[in-house]
Amino acid sequence: MAITLDITGILQAAAFWVSNKGGSNTRKLFFYFYVMLTLISMMLGNDPVILSGTAFLVYYTAAAQLTPLPWLMSEFAAANTSSMVLFVGNPTNVVISLFTQFSAERHLPFKISQTSKLNPLEVLRDPIGAWVGSFVLGSCLVVIIIVSFFKVDVWKISLPFAGAKFIFDLAWDHYRFSTGRLHPADQKDQTTDVKEKLQRAMSQNNGEAHGHPMSQVNGEAGVSGSSRISGADIIGTHPSSALSTEPKPKPISFPSQLYIEMKWVAFADHFPTLATALPRLPFALIPFAFSQFILIEALSHQGWIEVFAGWLAKATHGGQMHPTIWLIGVLGVFLCNLAGTNIGATILLTKIVRAVPNFPKNSMRAAAIALAIASNIGAVSFVFSASLAGLLWHNILHQKGIKNIGQWTFARWNLLPLVTMTTIGLAVVSAEMAVLFRR
Repeated sequence: MAITLDITGILQAAAFWVSNKGGSNTRKLFFYFYVMLTLISMMLGNDPVILSGTAFLVYYTAAAQLTPLPWLMSEFAAANTSSMVLFVGNPTNVVISLFTQFSAERHLPFKISQTSKLNPLEVLRDPIGAWVGSFVLGSCLVVIIIVSFFKVDVWKISLPFAGAKFIFDLAWDHYRFSTGRLHPADQKDQTTDVKEKLQRAMSQNNGEAHGHPMSQVNGEAGVSGSSRISGADIIGTHPSSALSTEPKPKPISFPSQLYIEMKWVAFADHFPTLATALPRLPFALIPFAFSQFILIEALSHQGWIEVFAGWLAKATHGGQMHPTIWLIGVLGVFLCNLAGTNIGATILLTKIVRAVPNFPKNSMRAAAIALAIASNIGAVSFVFSASLAGLLWHNILHQKGIKNIGQWTFARWNLLPLVTMTTIGLAVVSAEMAVLFRR
């Protein structure tokens, strides 16, 4: 549901609208973009924001001659932490931390000279699909929140909504194709001109003679002048397209391969929504998660989980609630960097907590919430491999020519937000649990 909604162009349209609201005030723009990305990530998840939001911000900061580092780092933080924003209670904590780091004039100049308006409708490729997708996804989230009080599994609610959205996408694409409203060539053109629209709008006030190429950016993390950005990358980017930046020789095509390619092209022309969404589905996550389960089951088979569970019981004085919250939370953040992304850290700590003998139910619930906080905050951590989204984000930046955000820069700028979010997040969980259980 989230991926097909992103395909309609709603994220790019929202970004254009926010840009118009912010005007030439860079501080206001920075705050507005952070709020927008947080809200979208809460609704769509972090993958659509990483895939489409990263590319948009690269082009936007290049067109406006802004240093991309603060914008990209705040986008990464918003995309990976908004799923637990209700637990933290105050999402502006991240904004405060980021503003503290990026308050220098060289990072966020007070004004930008380009103030031309951007037209959100130019990038909203399927308005009806956007409205229907927003309604279906919003309804699904509301129902999930309501039935969560009745202990109903989430997949039992989300699956019917996803099935309904799948049927709508097929029917809507078929209707547009049959009635001539869907033109594949037009669709491709709309996905390739967002960069040019940004550059044209940003340079209207200064004239083309004073405009700057999209491939040049001032600041610490710039786009190398030798890396020309293709407009086709702005929308429809999927993980496989971010893995390599070098052209590959065209393979020899055999008759069977040509037949399959022709069938796929015909299918993509008829059902473009499904054809675009399929490569973006996280199929690679399935074997990765299975491998994490297998490794941790091996630890359990060798008796290490029971050993770790005994250590946890001693460290929390028999499972006291507040020591459990802080220990699980801090361990979760660190293990995201060491245990094979936040997925491995979550699986490992879940097994350890469940293996503690006679662990109090209140502490079990507190540990689960603290782990939810840690697994989201831990993604904004010291290494790119702390989350799959971090690896994808790093690959997209390399594809766009931004190669100056290295491991040390990433860790250095994430340190303050990481400490701030971890401290405040776990403190809020402790306060909530104290009020809930009167302890």
